[in-house]
Amino acid sequence: MTTDGATGGGDGHRVDLDATASGYAVVVQAGRDATVAVHQGDRARVAWPVRVGVPPSPADHHQDRRAYALLVDALASGRAAMVVGAPQRAGVVVSGMGGVGKSQLAARHAWSVWADPVVDVAVWVSALSRDAIVTTYADAATRVLVQQDPQIADRPPEQAAARFREWLASTSRRWLIVLDDVQDPAHLRGLDPPPSAGGQVVVTSRRRDAAAGRGDHRVIELDVFTPDEALSYLAETMAGTADGGVRDRLAGLATELGCLPLALSQAAAYLADQPLLTVTTYRKMLADRRRTLAELTPPEHALPEHQLTIAATWSVSIDRADLVENPTQPRGAGLARPLLEIAALLDPHGIPLDMFSAPPVLDHLTTLARRRVDHDDVNDGLTRLHRFNLITLTPDRPAKAVAVHALVQRAVRDALSPDHLHTLAHTTADTLLGIWPDVDTVHPDLGQALRSNTTTLHTHTTPALLTPALHDVLERAGKSLGGSGQVHAAITYWHNLYGHINSQLGPDHPDTLNTRGKLAYWRGAAGDPGSAVAGFEALLTDHLRVMGPDHPDTLDTRSKLASWRGSAGDQAGAVAGFEALLADRLRVLGPDHPDTLNTRGSLAYWRGEEGDPGSAVAGLEALVTDQLRVLGPDHPDTLNTRGSLAYRRGEADDPGSAVAELEALLSDRLRVLGPDHPDSLHTRIDLAYWRVEAGDPGSAVAESEALLADRLRVLGPDHPDTLITRGILAHSRGEAGDPVGAVAGFKALLPDHLRVMGPDHPVTLSTRANLARWRGEAGDPGSAVAELEALLADHLRVLGPDHPSTMITRNKLTHWQEMVKRHSN
Repeated sequence: MTTDGATGGGDGHRVDLDATASGYAVVVQAGRDATVAVHQGDRARVAWPVRVGVPPSPADHHQDRRAYALLVDALASGRAAMVVGAPQRAGVVVSGMGGVGKSQLAARHAWSVWADPVVDVAVWVSALSRDAIVTTYADAATRVLVQQDPQIADRPPEQAAARFREWLASTSRRWLIVLDDVQDPAHLRGLDPPPSAGGQVVVTSRRRDAAAGRGDHRVIELDVFTPDEALSYLAETMAGTADGGVRDRLAGLATELGCLPLALSQAAAYLADQPLLTVTTYRKMLADRRRTLAELTPPEHALPEHQLTIAATWSVSIDRADLVENPTQPRGAGLARPLLEIAALLDPHGIPLDMFSAPPVLDHLTTLARRRVDHDDVNDGLTRLHRFNLITLTPDRPAKAVAVHALVQRAVRDALSPDHLHTLAHTTADTLLGIWPDVDTVHPDLGQALRSNTTTLHTHTTPALLTPALHDVLERAGKSLGGSGQVHAAITYWHNLYGHINSQLGPDHPDTLNTRGKLAYWRGAAGDPGSAVAGFEALLTDHLRVMGPDHPDTLDTRSKLASWRGSAGDQAGAVAGFEALLADRLRVLGPDHPDTLNTRGSLAYWRGEEGDPGSAVAGLEALVTDQLRVLGPDHPDTLNTRGSLAYRRGEADDPGSAVAELEALLSDRLRVLGPDHPDSLHTRIDLAYWRVEAGDPGSAVAESEALLADRLRVLGPDHPDTLITRGILAHSRGEAGDPVGAVAGFKALLPDHLRVMGPDHPVTLSTRANLARWRGEAGDPGSAVAELEALLADHLRVLGPDHPSTMITRNKLTHWQEMVKRHSN
């Protein structure tokens, strides 16, 4: 079917326009007292200075360290500063570990400028992952660029982050970017704050290779406290206590704690809370605790004694947090360690608060405590951990309300037995899955936090979530990543997950085969249907060998293969594939099975795409009757088929009936699903398209404008459905007598397709075809010819000479060439 418009064709079936359908580390929190913007009239204005994120609170009894002077000197000379752990040397183990004070060093400088109005922008980024860096940059963009770009808050995170970085490179304003705890240098690719006369960049990382390839950065190696610094810190912290003046006892404690600043802080906090506990007794407790912790062979550059000392320190603090302080109010007693064990498996920079009171966690805690544990018990347990500086609570940020130092997490994980770790991994994964919203776009911050926490969980517990089968939360994270618009990131995710599953379960395990299918799907969704076809062809061969021809997974793979063949331009192959599949599903599953009914719908769809809308209408009419009987009128499959039927009626030269049926369908979807559900929004775009075809382009323009506003709000500007809506709006304007407006719309749309989907994606090629068409309609047939000539060459290269879109482009080129000849005569 050829059309000079753009729409989603029937629910989930797109018909393309004019074509056949076929500086460095992670931010966790915005400043509580930062004002984003003020409004004068209807115009948003930036309220300077802008602060994003919150640096860690300054440490009590701060010790002057040479590294801070180096940091200040580097920034004063215009160089970016990178703070890393010191190299390995005898008696000290800090390389690759947290707790030496890198973040505090960066925070000290950040706080020195935080209240300085001369510094226009200061951003603290907690850089656990690229996703977290992008999210923080995007947050900064919404504050800084709101005046230049009023739609910045609606843009996808990657685009908003890129615009913020561009602003940093070009602005004359003063700014500071701190990227704290960079986990992987690759996360900074394209996100490195650019050199700027007015800018300062501070990066901290536990990885010494974080500075690789960044010759303009001053690398500052931060060691643990010197013995004198450690002794001075303890003496100041414990001044006024019985042992505060006994320097040899304090020096012994500092030595046993390896002079690690974080360990010293933990020990001092514990001693301050126990006025009757002496340093001597505390050192004996540390010695006893070494015998109770599981010992794992440390990496070469680590020192076992130092590592165990840290673990022992925190073990004592955890036990103290677990004590019943008031027998009449035991609430969180005994829950501190179990709660911290769960937190130790998750994102150290931010865990959703709901994680800890969800049913799987409450059941787990109830089993361990041997009493019913409720929400209030959990809150008290978390408060105990917060008091002992084992976690940091920020309840005003529920998506990332609980933060834990990575070294605390490591010490806790080291004490877990393999069986207990496996149990915790599945309890935590069940909880993540349970709190995941059905639609990520409703809570984008929560979606990003859940993805980050799922990735961290899998990293720390592999292969627990792969045995005895792939946990559903790993599939949910991949779906969320692709659904957020990060299609290429989804390909990488499934590729990596496939490697893990294949090595753990083997190539013929059902989960391994299923993951191959997900990988093939996202390659197709990224604009490469040929790769999807190849992937599903190979997968089908293995399904037939491993599971047999009648297994549900084999039949499902055949369905996906047929669909992607059609998307790759082989509509006849798709029809043949679904005809054969329908016969087998009737035989294996029976006529009323949902998979059989769905196969009938797919067969009707591809018959319509092959050029037989009458057959498609007949098939869909019969299918709706059976779905009403089997599934009921409000079932999603029934509603989807009604949408497809309305669309095919329009293709069968009855656009008026298409409009009437879509109006009725929209009413039912609004009632059943609500206005912001993707299916409700999809019905509205179909309705706008068929209003144009029914001769009412003016109404289509108004409806498309309203729909575009809703899709920008719900899905963001780079979602494929949002881009399709912009195409429909441009097409509707052209059909309403405004070809110049259509040209402007498609001209603005094309760069976004190129950026989001790439130059060879079918939707990008379709947009180029429509831009050429409306240039001709606007009185410039010469430009139409030139653009169609270039497009035909790309169609031949990407799709081949026999693809329907290639043939349409060739016909359109001939048409406009004739128009040029007429004009010249």
